[in-house]
Amino acid sequence: MAWLCGSPPVVVAVTVMKTAAMEATARQERYPELKPVQSINAHPSNCICIKFDPMGKYFATGSADALVSLWDVDELVCVRCFSRLDWPVRTLSFSHDGKMLASASEDHFIDIAEVETGDKLWEVQCESPTFTVAWHPKRPLLAFACDDKDGKYDSSREAGTVKLFGLPNDS
Repeated sequence: MAWLCGSPPVVVAVTVMKTAAMEATARQERYPELKPVQSINAHPSNCICIKFDPMGKYFATGSADALVSLWDVDELVCVRCFSRLDWPVRTLSFSHDGKMLASASEDHFIDIAEVETGDKLWEVQCESPTFTVAWHPKRPLLAFACDDKDGKYDSSREAGTVKLFGLPNDS
């Protein structure tokens, strides 16, 4: 679920239609009465996450079909799909300037794409599945947290590890 700030504000949620195809839809609902404004088919399987870019030009959805779809906010049309992940997309984040989109899943990498072209900019390697990514609000610095319970970390701890990509020595 995400907010599209404007006048009036609109909340957009990704849901699953109860049809034979089980298609995922993106629904716009006007706040505060939460009356449906519009519904569009977004993916052929469950949508898991949605994010708006900070410029208000695009929103992205991540789905169980391992696809990330980029949508034009004004036209409500899919302008591009990113298909470099193999597992359901768990998390998305646009950079502060809206030029980069990070997406992650149970794959052991984070895909960072250029929004306007869809080109891969970086593939950040991880040792375990990634469940959350977030760009810094003013810099090209990505924070992410992985499921580090297996492997070299102390699996008896409930705490996770936050990592950063975009520091001077990263490539």
